[in-house]
Amino acid sequence: MSRAYVGLGANLGDRAATLAQALALLAEQPRIEVVAVSSFRDTAPVGYLDQPRFLNAAAAVETSLEPQELLTALLEVERQLGRTREGPRYGPRTVDLDLLLIEGVAIDEPGLTIPHPRLHERGFALAPLVELDATIVVPGRGTVAQLLSGLETEATRIAP
Repeated sequence: MSRAYVGLGANLGDRAATLAQALALLAEQPRIEVVAVSSFRDTAPVGYLDQPRFLNAAAAVETSLEPQELLTALLEVERQLGRTREGPRYGPRTVDLDLLLIEGVAIDEPGLTIPHPRLHERGFALAPLVELDATIVVPGRGTVAQLLSGLETEATRIAP
């Protein structure tokens, strides 16, 4: 079994209900056990700014899936919740599930990079990870707590 960390986000519709549904669907996946979930945080959009605010969280999962299989499972949950890839990059979305880290794994191949290539610069992803475990190491970068302390972040916790 491997410990993996998944970032969750939504900025269309009932954001909290969508994240809760995503977590429930993720927990129903074979060979995936959701073992911890951060609180939900209301955050400003990054990259494409002309859109609603996001609700972000992170989940720790135990899985026996290979990294590519886990990514496929995350994409399937997105599809089930109505995610499309239309519109601008970083634009509005019903749900976004990002494979942020897998402990002890580094991958850089087409379609899959672990750790997530922009994790170290995204407070909206780091803050929930720090809540789960501040000592999580992003290979080559440091702990999530160290990385978050180096960023200005506007991530308001709104729900447990």
